[in-house]
Amino acid sequence: MTAEKFTSIDDYINSFPEDVQERLQSLKKTIAAEIPDVEETIRYNMPTFNMHGDYIIYFAAWKKHISLYPFTDAMAKAFKEAAAYDTSGKGTIQFPLDKPLPLDLVRKIVKMRLEEREEK
Repeated sequence: MTAEKFTSIDDYINSFPEDVQERLQSLKKTIAAEIPDVEETIRYNMPTFNMHGDYIIYFAAWKKHISLYPFTDAMAKAFKEAAAYDTSGKGTIQFPLDKPLPLDLVRKIVKMRLEEREEK
């Protein structure tokens, strides 16, 4: 990630090479479509998706992968297909840049985050 301070998700996405931009735009659209009344913002200098002021999910692009946050132990147990991805680290799942994005899994993760929010 760069030291640049981003003011919008599109600014963040546009700071990457074109092939990564395409993946990030796809991820952005997939996430936003799942969250009612989505609010797009930047938090910790990363694209963040809020609903009614509460953050739901955020992502970051790195040299070899895209990380999606948070990814919990409950998600790992619920979504067997997540086992194909690195989930080491602090509450993240990593999608390699050299493989297709698992957008169905992303949708499931976002839906579970929404359910967790409802339970609060």
